[in-house]
Amino acid sequence: MGSRLVIVESPTKARTIAGYLGDDYVVESSMGHIRDLPRNAADVPEQYKGEPWARTGVDVDNDFKPLYVVTPDRRQQVTGLKRLLKAADEVFLATDEDREGEAIAWHLSEVLSPSVPVRRMVFHEITPQAIRQAIANPRDIDRRLVDAQEARRILDRLYGYEVSPVLWRKVLPRLSAGRVQSVATRMVVEREWERMRFVAADYWDIDGTFSTTSDDSFGARLVGLDGGRLATGKDFTSEGRPTREDLVVLSEPAARTLADELTGRPFEVVSVESRPYRRSPAAPFITSTLQQEASRKLRLSSSQAMRAAQSLYEQGFITYMRTDSTTLSDAALSAARAVVAQQYGPEYLPQGARRYTKKVKNAQEAHEAIRPAGEEFRAPAEVARLVGNVEGRLYDLIWRRTVASQMTDAIGETVTVRLRGSTETGRVAEFATSGTVITHQGFQRAYVEDADDGDDSEETNRRLPPMRQGDQLAATALDPKGHTTQPPPRYTEASLVKRLEELGVGRPSTYASIMSTIQDRGYVWKKGSALVPSFTAFAVVRVLEQHFPDLVDYAFTARMEDDLDDIAAGAEESVPWLSRFYFGDVKEAREGRAPARGIAAAGLKQLVSERLDEIDPRAVNAIPIGEDDNGQQVV
Repeated sequence: MGSRLVIVESPTKARTIAGYLGDDYVVESSMGHIRDLPRNAADVPEQYKGEPWARTGVDVDNDFKPLYVVTPDRRQQVTGLKRLLKAADEVFLATDEDREGEAIAWHLSEVLSPSVPVRRMVFHEITPQAIRQAIANPRDIDRRLVDAQEARRILDRLYGYEVSPVLWRKVLPRLSAGRVQSVATRMVVEREWERMRFVAADYWDIDGTFSTTSDDSFGARLVGLDGGRLATGKDFTSEGRPTREDLVVLSEPAARTLADELTGRPFEVVSVESRPYRRSPAAPFITSTLQQEASRKLRLSSSQAMRAAQSLYEQGFITYMRTDSTTLSDAALSAARAVVAQQYGPEYLPQGARRYTKKVKNAQEAHEAIRPAGEEFRAPAEVARLVGNVEGRLYDLIWRRTVASQMTDAIGETVTVRLRGSTETGRVAEFATSGTVITHQGFQRAYVEDADDGDDSEETNRRLPPMRQGDQLAATALDPKGHTTQPPPRYTEASLVKRLEELGVGRPSTYASIMSTIQDRGYVWKKGSALVPSFTAFAVVRVLEQHFPDLVDYAFTARMEDDLDDIAAGAEESVPWLSRFYFGDVKEAREGRAPARGIAAAGLKQLVSERLDEIDPRAVNAIPIGEDDNGQQVV
């Protein structure tokens, strides 16, 4: 009797799975994709070299038929797989369960052409039980998922190969355009324009230190003067003007004079308001939130975070790390609740399991959130001994986030106190302060989610002395403070990923490669963690915005993602959709079909050929950066 051949993508995954299967199974790696569109002219087989479409590898006039070639660095691996196949009675294609994994499985079946039965084996965690279950419940290759991946690959190839040459001729040689990378670059450039146009405004307030009759001291800030509200940074436009006419904007001299006039004067508590504080835990990680939190908490780039997550998954420590779903299986809910009960106590365990539902566009790929693998979560300390430093820290983050998601709310009380004092001349100044006292930490014992612009931890941990309305206070210090409004912050990888997800541009599995691409191609560079666009990025974005606006339009790009989801769900056919994108709606209209949503009447091919001569290289490469002393524009 022959053996059963199991093919996965990576050697690490192969080693882990081989450890769970008996001697009847041979587990081998394909080393990722074995086949792709040609990368250059040398990859094109001899019989196709004279074809006009050979450069792109897509025959646009023959239903967008792709030309796939075994990549040179995978030929040896394919030979080895064919050799193993000869001794096999059955083949299990155990690649990842998303579109990319489905496509790899399909390419393997096409290239290897097994004469023995072929099974598609899927799982979202690499544990003994999950692997046994996957072996026992195989399925067929899902052609809809393959079609969606193929449509995306062809779309991206046509986009890049048609638009990039425009950039070579009008901006710089060897530049590249990409369906999502160009949109991400545009976002970074737009933020930089906002910063360049920003006009700073100065405003002042007063920080006061006050003491009660029992000598308890606390801090409060000036918030009002003579019945008017004091302006803060949020009250100025990007042009440096107050958003309302009734705001009080203090200058430095006015703030110093007021502080002097209030020194030694009595203050009174005019109100004490308390309200309950309650905060619920965040949902378990999906791909995008994992990248954001790994950036904030661990200072990892998107690609570093995904490499570490991939390693943890392949070694069987976490579930599949490319997911849009916040759902946890019943087994995972039980495991998380068991950890809460054992490590934190029954008072931190809610009555029932918390269930998180995020609207996932493609249910076919909506598996589980990213969580520790198995029906019992391994302790972070145990995993840290078995993996590298980065993987250990990331596992700890995933473990804490998952466990916290099944803990009680943080509960407390927020108290806001307002004080009033007046000068001898009758000016009335109002100060305010607030603090939150946590009475039950809840999920915060395990995990606190970070915010992009800092969190409210200072206020949350500030405890105010007991006070009542009418209490008399003494001002022990009044310190005028100057402030300058700040331009919107540059994107970081974390905030750019968050914004891409909000706009529906790209998919979580692509965000890490997008972040790498825009930096590798010289469009963006890092200053600390901030993403700064290069002058090349300004020029490229100008070309695309002025001459190919649809291609960098956020809503248009998001609709393309929805269309790809429809193809994966079987609600849309890939060939007519690609035809509308490339040739335009005109052809469709002639055939009596309804125009496609969001795709220009002139398709990509016509757009490029028509616009090329319109583009003036001097105009798109002249970047205005302000005016000189004589009011002349500097470019």
